[in-house]
Amino acid sequence: MSSRNNTLQTSQSPPRQESKGNAATGASAAGARAISSQLAFARAINPSVQASEAWSWRMSSAGLLTHAVRTHGWAFIPNHIIPPLLANVGVGAILYTTYLQTLGRLHDPSAESVKRVYPPPSPNKTFAAGCAAGAIQSVVAAPLDALSVRFRPSDILGGRYKSMWQYGYVRTKEIGMRGVLAGWSLSFAKDTLGYGLFFATFEYVKAQSYYAFITRYYGSLNPWNLLEDDGNRIIRPHFAIEPSFLLLAGIAASIAQQLIQHPISLVQAIHYRSLAAYDKASKSRVSITEHISLYSSIYQRTFQQGRARANQLGGWRVWLYKGFLWNTIKQVPSTSAGLIIFELVRRRYGIDAKVTRIQKDGYDIVVR
Repeated sequence: MSSRNNTLQTSQSPPRQESKGNAATGASAAGARAISSQLAFARAINPSVQASEAWSWRMSSAGLLTHAVRTHGWAFIPNHIIPPLLANVGVGAILYTTYLQTLGRLHDPSAESVKRVYPPPSPNKTFAAGCAAGAIQSVVAAPLDALSVRFRPSDILGGRYKSMWQYGYVRTKEIGMRGVLAGWSLSFAKDTLGYGLFFATFEYVKAQSYYAFITRYYGSLNPWNLLEDDGNRIIRPHFAIEPSFLLLAGIAASIAQQLIQHPISLVQAIHYRSLAAYDKASKSRVSITEHISLYSSIYQRTFQQGRARANQLGGWRVWLYKGFLWNTIKQVPSTSAGLIIFELVRRRYGIDAKVTRIQKDGYDIVVR
């Protein structure tokens, strides 16, 4: 038999994936990622962090939360941890759910309620679905981003706001819709391209790379690794291979995403420093023309400051990727955990209706 790759299905085509399964998958993945990243305020008020001490357990998530509760009481959790956590879980759930729904439209097998999609979607389709999901997320997350960049720990510690709930409500009314959308174009570019590359890399390493590896690895047969199944010679890959590729896919996706998001975040940091001046000046300007002129001047100032910073450090590339390695290392655990849970929950809601058989030189490599 000539070498060829295809699948033999053991049952009829399963039903298309239901939206509630996509929503559950998205919420689970978003929750795992948000829990590990929503201690910004606890970090800001921790004396060990502020003193830039060497890392210890007190700087871990558990240590930060313990110190905050001891200092401010148990009310710290519902007042300052739960609000941003819920907001980020909601935004993340929209991201993952939109990705699954869009991918199902672009790639028919991905719309089926199965635990394993074969053939896997091509990188251009996963990139397009990731871009669409990132674009939707950037719109939904605009109010959250606007509040985050304007937040100062002193606002809470000084008694101006009693909780994050109050801060979000009052501050949103103060800045209005124009303030919410200020800087959105940068967020749109960062999320759209970043998540396009994020999902495309994850799916490619998890699926195409995995199938290519087992096909090549098991291409040279020995008598001991063949099993008979109704007269057909079959091979079942070692159970540890696929989880290894899943972990590698999460790490690779996180690194790929940071290639886009890290440099844009540096530009955003400069741009957001001008938002306080924009909030103040925009209150006295009513016409659309005046607002456009004001906002254009802020973008020009951002470019000038960025160019000055790049010239100081030796060029745009040096500045835009300064600190890339350390920032990526910090992002990998939470991002990888979110993706792994995303994949596990996606399979949890899938129907075990197909057995993937990759036919190779007269035998079948069976992947369940």
